[in-house]
Amino acid sequence: MNRFCEILSTSEDGKIAICVDKQNKEEILAYVRQSERHLKKFRFIVQLILEGHRNAELYDKEDINGRCDNVTAMKFFKGQENGRIYCVEQRLDRKYIIIAVQLHSRKKTQKNTKREKSIIEKIAQYEYEIIES
Repeated sequence: MNRFCEILSTSEDGKIAICVDKQNKEEILAYVRQSERHLKKFRFIVQLILEGHRNAELYDKEDINGRCDNVTAMKFFKGQENGRIYCVEQRLDRKYIIIAVQLHSRKKTQKNTKREKSIIEKIAQYEYEIIES
């Protein structure tokens, strides 16, 4: 399924980009901007990704099956409201892009429930084109 995304931020060398799904952009950005605390956490996660660091506590793959290898999650405040922004990783125009696809504002369990698995399996099928905003 083809969808569109917009670039939010790019690494200094231009090889990695953080994008947002055009359809879900408003909901995702509203979540991130709801408080200074959320905004700081989002900026921190984005900076880690753009610098090429992996921190499984903040950003990691969502391994539920082989068809969902490209799905990851930005993890906000584990043990508290435990929000997630599910992402798709792909190569596009010689860039490695991470697209913030769908918000899941309150994950209630440690394990992925049917609801989370359904979201992950759905977004794993998305293919993206970057549009200029």
